Amino acid sequence: MSVERAPDASPWDEALGSARAVAAGELVLVGGTLPSVAGAAGGDPYEQARSALTEALGALEPFGLGADSVVRTRMYISHARDAEDVGRAHHELFGSVRPVTTLVLVAGFADSRALVQVELEAYRGAAT
Repeated sequence: MSVERAPDASPWDEALGSARAVAAGELVLVGGTLPSVAGAAGGDPYEQARSALTEALGALEPFGLGADSVVRTRMYISHARDAEDVGRAHHELFGSVRPVTTLVLVAGFADSRALVQVELEAYRGAAT
């Protein structure tokens, strides 16, 4: 089984010694992704979720994958009140795909402006 890594321009990946996405066999894993609009969205959980999910989907592109290949999502939120807005953003991107999904309430994120962080797992099956 081959392992491929897709680096990211994020300072976190360099500081932590991690990759944005790793393909191992037929699975492609996308690590914790914060919204690119953490400060610019004015604290809007829906916009932050759309941004984080879109950023995470972008990490699948080097492997030739998109939303239809996603089999699992994890969404971490810092306020329970944001669950509906974050869920709405998830539904807009994955409603037809219907991946296994986990939504977890956490104490916070490394960037205190962020309200949500996401992870994805995709299956590339016949694409390998």
